[in-house]
Amino acid sequence: MAINWFKYSSPASFYVLAGKMVPLFSVMAIILLIIGLYVGFFVAPTDFQQGEAYRIIFIHVPAAWMSMFLYVVMACWAGFGLAFNTRLSSMMATAIAPTGAMFTFLALWTGSLWGKPMWGTWWVWDARLTSELILLFLYIGFMSLQAAIDDPRRADKAGAIIALVGVVNIPIIYFSVQWWNTLHQGASVSINQAPAMASTMLTGMLIMVFASWMYSIAVILKRVRIIILERESHTAWVAELQKEGVA
Repeated sequence: MAINWFKYSSPASFYVLAGKMVPLFSVMAIILLIIGLYVGFFVAPTDFQQGEAYRIIFIHVPAAWMSMFLYVVMACWAGFGLAFNTRLSSMMATAIAPTGAMFTFLALWTGSLWGKPMWGTWWVWDARLTSELILLFLYIGFMSLQAAIDDPRRADKAGAIIALVGVVNIPIIYFSVQWWNTLHQGASVSINQAPAMASTMLTGMLIMVFASWMYSIAVILKRVRIIILERESHTAWVAELQKEGVA
């Protein structure tokens, strides 16, 4: 039976679909998180150069990857909303921003904790670190601008411009360690090269990446359901949900 995917472009239909997906992705995130942390902190061997301090990569690297990935996804949704005036697209962009900002902050924080024993300092104005900090400011700017404008449609359009302009920062972050002679080490995993780490380390890190994806999907879907209810509060279907006590 063919599935009419366009049906779910409606906030009312997507609200129901998202409600069914949240528990599934939440359970997957918890299971993968437990497995990933166990492999990373109890199974993976000690690094011969960095000792036990390297284990922060099992949180730092997934957080850094998610910070960039979520920004690109947010910009895509915001761009669709701006170009096609689709309400759900803009709602998705709004729902992604806080999670993206959280992962960006986590990447900066864990990077600082890693930098102290490795570099002897909490922070340097290194190209990778600075561009990642700019990413955090972009997330904050997106959320602040939307919060400052009362009209949701105008807020969506203004936020979309910031999101689209800020995309130029993503390749700068990713290639910064290649373009400039930075203190930050090169990419931990590359599609062009064989992994430079033990297979157990790589396995633990990739499981944590999948856990981060599952967590992000669950939280973003949960948040977009709240946004849908707020923006569609004047509609009959939301009134019916409230009458039934399920919203």
